[in-house]
Amino acid sequence: MKNAVLLVSGICLMGCGTSMKLAVPDKFKEQATMQHVEGARGNRMSFANFTTSKIKRGVHVSYPGWGRPFIWENLLLNQAGISKSETVENEKAKFRYAITDGRNTVQVFAHERQMTRKHDYEATEHWGILGGFEVLQEHRYIFSALISVDTTQDSKNWELVMTNLYDREATNDKNPFAFIKQEDEGMATNGIDTIHIKPLSIKKTELSNGKTGQFPFKMMSGYELSTADGVIAIIDLIDRNIWFYNELSPAEKLNVSAITTALFARKVHDTKW
Repeated sequence: MKNAVLLVSGICLMGCGTSMKLAVPDKFKEQATMQHVEGARGNRMSFANFTTSKIKRGVHVSYPGWGRPFIWENLLLNQAGISKSETVENEKAKFRYAITDGRNTVQVFAHERQMTRKHDYEATEHWGILGGFEVLQEHRYIFSALISVDTTQDSKNWELVMTNLYDREATNDKNPFAFIKQEDEGMATNGIDTIHIKPLSIKKTELSNGKTGQFPFKMMSGYELSTADGVIAIIDLIDRNIWFYNELSPAEKLNVSAITTALFARKVHDTKW
C-alpha cells in the first residue's frame, strides 16, 4: 500500500446552532477526496462509482433474561429493604450484500453479537426516586465480516473484526456508575496487509458565534482507518461521508468501501446520529 498521511489530529466538532459537523484536518483534506454515502441508514448504499446491492438481513433477535438469583445475599439485603437480581440481555443480527466499483465486485457477510449483564438493586419499601438502580457488570460486543472476492480478481479475502468489551470483575473496576461506551475499535486484514480502525470521539464544540465549549462526555463521531504507513480514510458518522486518501489503488478503495458500508449497515451497534 502506498505511503499515506502519517497523522490525523486536531479533529473537532463544529456547531452552528444545533447543527454538528466533523472537521477533518486541512493536512488530510489536501490529500484526500470526500464522498457522501447515500442510503447509509437504509438497505442500499451508493457513493462515487460504488454501489451496493440490496442488503439482505437475517432475523434480528433480542432476548432479555434473568441471571443468578443471589439467594444468600438477598437474605441479608432484604433486611435492609433491598433486593438484588441479575439481568442478561443478548442481541444478534446478520446481513449480507455485494458492493461494486463498476469493474470488480466483493461480497460482504457480516454478523453482530452483543451481551450485557447488569446487577439490579431495588427497594422492597418505597424510597421515592431512590427506588432502584443498576450496575453494569459485563458487556461484550463483537462484529465480524468476511469481505470475499471472486476468483477472477488478483486479490485476497479480507476479515473485519470490531469489538467493545467491558468486564467489571476482570478489571477490578470499583466505579458503580460505569456505562457502556460507544467507542468500538478493530481491524481488517487479508493475512498480509492490516487496516487498523480507531474510533474518533469528540468532546470539544465550536458554535457559530466562535465560542467553544465542551460536552460533559465524549461523543462518537467516526472512525480513522490507517495502515503502518499512515491514515488512508476517515469515516464521518455525523454527515455520513467517507474521505479517501488520494493515492489508494482501485482495489484498496474497494476494500475501504466494503469496510465503510459494513460499519454503516450495522443494526445492533447502530451508528445513527
